[in-house]
Amino acid sequence: MGAGGLQAMVKAGLPIRGKHVVLSGSGPLLLAVAANLARNGARVLGIFEQARLAKIAKFGGQLLRYPGKFAEGAAFLAATRSAPYRTSSWVVEAHGNGSLQSVTVSVDGAVHTIQCDYLGCGFHLVPNLELPRLLQCQIQSGYVCVNETQETSVEGIFCVGEPTGIGGLEKALCEGEIAALACAGRSATHLLTRRDRYVRFARQLDEAFTLRPELNQIATPDAFVCRCEDVPRRALEHMHSWRESKLHTHCGMGPCQGRICGPATEFLFGWNSGHPRPPMFPARISTLASPVEYERIEG
Repeated sequence: MGAGGLQAMVKAGLPIRGKHVVLSGSGPLLLAVAANLARNGARVLGIFEQARLAKIAKFGGQLLRYPGKFAEGAAFLAATRSAPYRTSSWVVEAHGNGSLQSVTVSVDGAVHTIQCDYLGCGFHLVPNLELPRLLQCQIQSGYVCVNETQETSVEGIFCVGEPTGIGGLEKALCEGEIAALACAGRSATHLLTRRDRYVRFARQLDEAFTLRPELNQIATPDAFVCRCEDVPRRALEHMHSWRESKLHTHCGMGPCQGRICGPATEFLFGWNSGHPRPPMFPARISTLASPVEYERIEG
């Protein structure tokens, strides 16, 4: 399951004490989840990071410029010190009959099998861009483009947080304050240096954990790309676009509305999932069909 999903289930009461867990993918989330699971009594058998050691080492050195982030990372490592942390590694296959029993892991090209109860996968984070796309804001390299006051390419619309770059809570709060001051017609000059520092961290994070092209081969022809509609990779391999795949396989038309398979098909096939359509989230028919009363404004 997703690494974040596994953590959420543990917080909701999933018994994890004494269970054997493997984590695989990319990004600091793996360490955060591993630390949380370890504190709840899980036996984390390995954290398998797809990024190369050189990139991780470079990122670790850059963390020294961000004492808070460095301390947070050190705390995660301390909580998971008994779990092997391997770079250039990822799970290539899961095995079991009715439930997970083991996983096959590639470590620097060498294949190993690990017996485990749970596998948590998380290949970094993906921003939710549905609203910016719906509003036709300019998006570049996967993030919303903003100026120094956080205003987007659409006048009067501001954007902060993960859609402008994944850099953590501090970045989002700082950007939110800048946008609020701009909306109030006040100067935010005193915050720009701090914001730019957080933006640099976000870029360094993306650079360190960029997904390797070899990961494209993990999904076998039988692997489900669209979990809502049970669409396997083989059904999509001869399609030419996101729209064609929706028309022929219903990929992206399930309850998640492409939030999961959209980024997956972008990585696997280079497709653009296009502009979303409202409603952004499931809505009751009674809400959509209810009459709307408009106040008449006398001019």
